[in-house]
Amino acid sequence: MFTTYIIYSQALRKYYTGYTSQSAEERLTYHNKKHQGFTSRAKDWVVVYSQSFPTRAEALLQERRIKKRGAVRFLDR
Repeated sequence: MFTTYIIYSQALRKYYTGYTSQSAEERLTYHNKKHQGFTSRAKDWVVVYSQSFPTRAEALLQERRIKKRGAVRFLDR
């Protein structure tokens, strides 16, 4: 199983979209701990959306759909 997720940081007022072979909660731990990159700038990330898919290709396709539309617009639908 693969999961597409959106996380939000109140401190940054930013969304981050990604996909993983872990659960969204397991991946969230990674983003809030010793992660380097965009999400390392804050430690208050919370999961605001997650959806599981049977294949990596489906999860990646959903991630691309969200990024193309924008996380805020996707969540408002």
